[in-house]
Amino acid sequence: MNPATSDALSAGGLDPAAVERIVRNALAEDLGGPDGVDVTSVATIPADQADVGDLVARADGVVAGLAVAALVFEVAGGTSVVLEAKDGAHVSRGDRLATVSGPTRALLTAERTALNLLCRMSGVATHTRQWADVLAGTGATVLDTRKTTPGLRILEKYAVRAGGGTNKRMGLYDVAMIKDNHKLAAGSVTAAYQRVREAFPDITVQVEVETVAEAIEAVDAGATFLLCDNMSPALLRDVVAAVGGRAELEATGNLVLEHAREYGETGVDYLSVGGLTHSSPILDIALDLRSR
Repeated sequence: MNPATSDALSAGGLDPAAVERIVRNALAEDLGGPDGVDVTSVATIPADQADVGDLVARADGVVAGLAVAALVFEVAGGTSVVLEAKDGAHVSRGDRLATVSGPTRALLTAERTALNLLCRMSGVATHTRQWADVLAGTGATVLDTRKTTPGLRILEKYAVRAGGGTNKRMGLYDVAMIKDNHKLAAGSVTAAYQRVREAFPDITVQVEVETVAEAIEAVDAGATFLLCDNMSPALLRDVVAAVGGRAELEATGNLVLEHAREYGETGVDYLSVGGLTHSSPILDIALDLRSR
């Protein structure tokens, strides 16, 4: 891996080795295995031919994943990548985001995998920025969820950060989240909270609540983070008042961008939006080889 690419990934909070595994698996998927070939490029392009191409935005949005795309081209073999934009930046249709050069076969072999990742991550960042902009000034921040594409979680959550959002838990291992089925199985909010605290005394515990009474029960049990599930703005304000700052509050469940600011102004700390990662359209980006 090029040191500059490794540094760029690390600077974004990504593990370069983990990203490289994703990239190699994605390329192998396209090539039929780690030793596969791009039959079209091998058949039509001489092995010694080299070219230069540009990654170009085909739509306005927020870019994310440029170093990831660069790594795809590097892994494909013998290529050089110069980034001409920064993750988190707003780009316009026609903007050049990077220049790639090297063996033409490698450029075209890497093209679709690089664009799949870059377009996907940029789409997530663009969607997240829309929420962040709407919530600006309310005191609330938009959060992602675990509703991510299997195998791409670290990249999609990075894209949320690039778009101005905040990551919630990474998985089932780093935060305990007591939801309806846990409460039902344990018998109550208090029982579920106490069992988690006894089993994992150092883990962060979050509790999903649906009423003011449940919110009060949860904070009385010791919870310092509540998920307020499918509440109206009016009910959220009641919860904010009842909790009185004893816990951070997150609005969650069927939130839509059109009403985001109304929810952000209730006094909650976060809005949790699964759609950032499960429903964001891609940002269209293309690779254009320069004319010979």
